[in-house]
Amino acid sequence: MSEKELLEKLANTIIEGDEQTSEVVAKEIIAAGIDPVDAIQKGAKKGLDEIGERFQRLEAFLPDLIRGGEAMRACMTVFLPHIKAEQASSIELGKVVIGTVTGDIHDIGKSLVGTMLTVSGFEVFDLGTDVPIKKFVEKAEEVGAKAIALSSLMTTSCYYQDEVIKYLKDIGLRDKYYVVVGGSPVTPEWTMQIGADGYGKTAVHASQLLEKLIKGGEAPPVSKPVIIES
Repeated sequence: MSEKELLEKLANTIIEGDEQTSEVVAKEIIAAGIDPVDAIQKGAKKGLDEIGERFQRLEAFLPDLIRGGEAMRACMTVFLPHIKAEQASSIELGKVVIGTVTGDIHDIGKSLVGTMLTVSGFEVFDLGTDVPIKKFVEKAEEVGAKAIALSSLMTTSCYYQDEVIKYLKDIGLRDKYYVVVGGSPVTPEWTMQIGADGYGKTAVHASQLLEKLIKGGEAPPVSKPVIIES
């Protein structure tokens, strides 16, 4: 089987959420002498991106995302021992602290974003709902997060997204974390007004947004927020 065929086969195992076959194909790729980083980027990630696009088109659902994530993790366990440390750091997306801000107990949208981030390769620390301002920062400091994701499903609670950013500035940590915002009342205009680093309209957008920020190379706070709406 050619390299192209093996990478396509790997992508399909992710799309189909076939954890066992994903591991088998990953071993075949290593045995064939194919660069595991190339296999991740041109095979596994291609499959993951396809699931995300199908989810956005309502052709795939949450269980499909979860199975795809499990298949992704299965092949990664095979690839990682064969990747040099400097290469591994280039494909690690990092840790994200996520939660619904103070005064808001809506959970479903935030949990969906957390699931999508996990499937996409982030390590997610979900603080739940009605999260105090300081708790976001304390958790980010504790786990060494790269980003803080703030969800708000009520117009009245959006205010606390702004307060988290102000608190980071007050304690001198604003330049340490990317801060992204989302939720039905959140807009690109609000994102720019409060000085957040980015906004994603959907759960799929959230993972694309954070990947773009983290891999973009510009330290937080970014000069212009990343806005993904379509």
